[in-house]
Amino acid sequence: MHTVAVLALDQVIPFDLSTPIEVFTRTRLPDGRPGYRIRVCAEHPETDAGAFTLRAPWGLDGLRDADTIIVPGTATPGGALSPAVREALRAAAAEGTRIASICSGTFPLAATGLLDGLRVTTHWAAADVLAAAYPEVEVDPDVLYVDNGRILTSAGAAAGLDLCLHMIRRDYGSAVAADAARLSVMPLEREGGQAQFVPHDTPPTPRGSALEPLLAWLRDNLSRDLSLADIAGHAGMSTRTLIRRFRDQTGSTPLQWLHRARVRQAQHLLETTEHSVERIASQVGFGSPTSFRDRFKRTTGVSPHAYRRTFGRRRVPDAGGRGAMSPGGREA
Repeated sequence: MHTVAVLALDQVIPFDLSTPIEVFTRTRLPDGRPGYRIRVCAEHPETDAGAFTLRAPWGLDGLRDADTIIVPGTATPGGALSPAVREALRAAAAEGTRIASICSGTFPLAATGLLDGLRVTTHWAAADVLAAAYPEVEVDPDVLYVDNGRILTSAGAAAGLDLCLHMIRRDYGSAVAADAARLSVMPLEREGGQAQFVPHDTPPTPRGSALEPLLAWLRDNLSRDLSLADIAGHAGMSTRTLIRRFRDQTGSTPLQWLHRARVRQAQHLLETTEHSVERIASQVGFGSPTSFRDRFKRTTGVSPHAYRRTFGRRRVPDAGGRGAMSPGGREA
């Protein structure tokens, strides 16, 4: 039987810890046998898990003959990794053990050096910190998980479910994985990546900057078909000067900023209205629904329809027969 060792480090995040335990424990093969044996391992007899103290039944010796090791995220991802844990993980990797991380569990895994030269992911909010701390690691903040063969990493929270289901599919095939997904009330494959969950705010601009009035004007005129020359003309400067000032003060070009602002407004409309995609495309200034769909998917990783299914609100009758808004397209 395939043995999965879940390594509980100090300040382990309970959700990340429980995800692989629940998913793998519930996995059944076609003949009804369990697919996995689970071990919860820790360096010390007691581990601080924030809301509670964990007493793991296995020490680091439980990692030695495991087929898979999973490193859940911790509330202190920048904390030092003990030499004992570092050597245990490196020794397991040298033996060919599959090692996966969930959420900020990428940080301790990166501290072992096992991620050097690999493409990895972590929670989108920690991606920049990970990239700065470990420049030899290629951090992709947009995907739900990355499979490098023997080393796998996932994004935050629910992406750990996606990673576990992916590993089940690798081990036992799609039918077993689909059954595990149904028990987890999860699709076997989710559309898009982390980008759909990242707040796509317009780049911050210091108050009093020369561009502040221009940015306010752009926000008020998102529905207009604006060219670079139109924006420069309103600002009273050449296109070359406009581009330079935009880069200095926002970190992007005028048209890049405008596209992001349009997508952000489209997200708001998809979440809060029942307007058609075609109408929203016009409202936020895209010349055609096709160009809107292409830009929206490039920015968020999903189509407008998929985004609305996840985040939209459907109008359903309330007790008085009037329309009430229900999150996620579910009835209130």
